[in-house]
Amino acid sequence: MYSKIQAYFHDDVVERVVKIIIILMHLAGFIGLQYPDSQSFFKLLVPFHLLTSLALVFMYHEHWHRSALLFFVVAYCAGFVVEWLGVHTGVIFGQYLYGDTLGFKLWKIPVVIGANWLTLIYCAGVVVSDWVDTIWSKAFVAAALVVGLDVLIEPVAMRLDFWGWTASSVPFQNYVAWYIVALGLLLLFYRLPFQKKNKLAGVILTCQAIFFVAHNITYILKK
Repeated sequence: MYSKIQAYFHDDVVERVVKIIIILMHLAGFIGLQYPDSQSFFKLLVPFHLLTSLALVFMYHEHWHRSALLFFVVAYCAGFVVEWLGVHTGVIFGQYLYGDTLGFKLWKIPVVIGANWLTLIYCAGVVVSDWVDTIWSKAFVAAALVVGLDVLIEPVAMRLDFWGWTASSVPFQNYVAWYIVALGLLLLFYRLPFQKKNKLAGVILTCQAIFFVAHNITYILKK
């Protein structure tokens, strides 16, 4: 059954439609989150957006090997655990707490945060896999890509109550920790023997980058 569904999604026309839907999701989210009258409703949709993105990533993953499943489980769990340690100790990223926008929390951590880590790491890993040759160089570049996206995310996340920092600005250690965690997961990603191909990875990363750049530009212009 799954193979039939996956074959359907890999039809050229369906694939183009899915890509258009992803673009429209980000566009609608940007507009909805920018307007005060619609912002509260679109905040409720953020967890569903993250889970939908991950579900589509899974649908377009091209090599369902047990090593791929291992990576998915490890990346999700590692993302959740490192956030738990971050919130409860303040040692890893700095002092911060999650708001309500990311939805249901377990031990003060939104359950979708692991899905967000998994999506970002996986998509960055796939995108960079053809850029450079060695495992270490791929991991270094992909980790930098993930951290670059976090730089764009942080100002938006604070305004939209994804999370908030005790300090007046984002601690530099946050970006260092992001890089280290991302690097470790990406080394695992590249070492595990499954194909690093996904037709949606670049689309999702690009849409996310444009989404957060647009928010940041809008916030600057509103000042």
